[in-house]
Amino acid sequence: MARFVFITGGVVSSLGKGLASAALGALLQARGYKVRLRKLDPYLNVDPGTMSPYQHGECFVTDDGAETDLDLGHYERFTGRPANQSDNITTGRIYQDILTKERRGDYLGATVQVIPHVTNEIKNFVLEGNEGYDFVLVEIGGTVGDIEGLPFFESIRQLGNDLPRNSCIYMHLSYMPYLAAAGELKTKPTQHSVKELRSIGIQPDILLIRADREIPVEERRKLALFCNVRSEAVVQALDAKSIYDVPMAYHNEGLDQQVLDAFGIDPAPKPQMRVWEEISHKIHNPEGEVKIAIVGKYTVLKDAYKSLMEALVHGGIANDVKVNLHWVESEVFNESDPSEYLSGVDGILVPGGFGERGAEGKIRAAAYAREHKIPYFGICYGMQMAVLDAARNLAGIEDATSSELDEKNKSKNHVVGLMTEWLKGNQLEKREAAGDMGGTMRLGAYPHPLNPDSLIAEIYGSNEVSERHRHRYEVNVDYKPQLEEAGLVFSGMSPDGLLPETIEYPRDVHPWFIGVQYHPELKSRPFEPHPLFSSFIAAAKEQGRLV
Repeated sequence: MARFVFITGGVVSSLGKGLASAALGALLQARGYKVRLRKLDPYLNVDPGTMSPYQHGECFVTDDGAETDLDLGHYERFTGRPANQSDNITTGRIYQDILTKERRGDYLGATVQVIPHVTNEIKNFVLEGNEGYDFVLVEIGGTVGDIEGLPFFESIRQLGNDLPRNSCIYMHLSYMPYLAAAGELKTKPTQHSVKELRSIGIQPDILLIRADREIPVEERRKLALFCNVRSEAVVQALDAKSIYDVPMAYHNEGLDQQVLDAFGIDPAPKPQMRVWEEISHKIHNPEGEVKIAIVGKYTVLKDAYKSLMEALVHGGIANDVKVNLHWVESEVFNESDPSEYLSGVDGILVPGGFGERGAEGKIRAAAYAREHKIPYFGICYGMQMAVLDAARNLAGIEDATSSELDEKNKSKNHVVGLMTEWLKGNQLEKREAAGDMGGTMRLGAYPHPLNPDSLIAEIYGSNEVSERHRHRYEVNVDYKPQLEEAGLVFSGMSPDGLLPETIEYPRDVHPWFIGVQYHPELKSRPFEPHPLFSSFIAAAKEQGRLV
């Protein structure tokens, strides 16, 4: 039977529970255990799919088409295990399921209440599908004391009694601030956080304490005393230069050993940490550097592009270079010449996005990369904008646009249009243009063939790939002949030949110009960089040599 580790947070949000959970999962894997990570989110949205990136950061998409919390991206990157729909649940989805059952009469007339109906639903979710795993790490979103999180805390409290002895522990991530005026780290916020947790009925077994400096032994003993935790189970989690230093840092502080001790696992299997040592060494000892411009519309909040940022780091690891990111808000090109922001960069990347704002700037960025022979990588929306550049400036379709940008239908040439149906395997998927927004996109992994003679096929080393999608609009295949005549290559199409998946320019025209309708960043790992990002950074590295 699987052992459960419930991970809670206190004092302040954004402490890094997701990263801590992922790092612990990686450490347990390094000891030979099979690990599953799951996230319980207290918000009322059914999923993050309709939430603004400014509020919630990136929406991470799984192979089976789930729109999930960005922490699941950390889980995948650190463990290599693909997440799925059943690894993330929200209060909204729980209540949606309960109300559906209530309307159907499944509760036989009972008064439906938070306890036991909501808590039972949460517990059932936590316990399902864990066969074959040694450890299940369950992260509870938010902080202790949040009113919306109470059903989740109550559920994991009950599970402490429901499960057999020594099969679950509680780990609490807290924060120890440094007061410059007093010249010391303060334990009181963590004491109050643990007091709140204990008032719910949960006694943490391990305290993981975030701090910006070394925590003195005396402060750790004080926390242990007042929080009713063993001294050795108070583990410091200091700021790291790279998130990929975290597994080694936590291991050196003894976190994984404390988890195994809490379960009474003795002797513990020895960890194999070589892969994390190598990754850390490559990050901190690059042989050079490249400058990549990211032209986007959510650049104020970098978490909106979390997987993208990490995939670029992975590409740097593969090429032994440091990747310096140059963030450019695409709207600046409405009034400025792109060369003011893009001259001197080694590569230009235009990521995904939704809506009209900043679209013209992205088109101008694609045009600048094409004209100046700078490696260009267009992802989802970034591919569509590159196609619009080709349509307007090479194929002579002056009013070429996307129906997403032309709601009043001023243009006759919607080179990019809204999808209302598509094939998923052998099944036809349909969506209403004016239907609910949640889950209405082409979501999840779709396989497609590649042109054997294309650059992208050479990069993948395969003529067929499967990648994750998240979009509502698609390049209109009716314009394919005109665009091909103008020099754009459609190097990958959906199996039925109706949906363009990848575009590129021949190598005698441009050194590296690729657009993909999917999101390859979602499948990149530090120990297995995605081939497109590895190749893009390699092209940027070569560009730096040529300049």
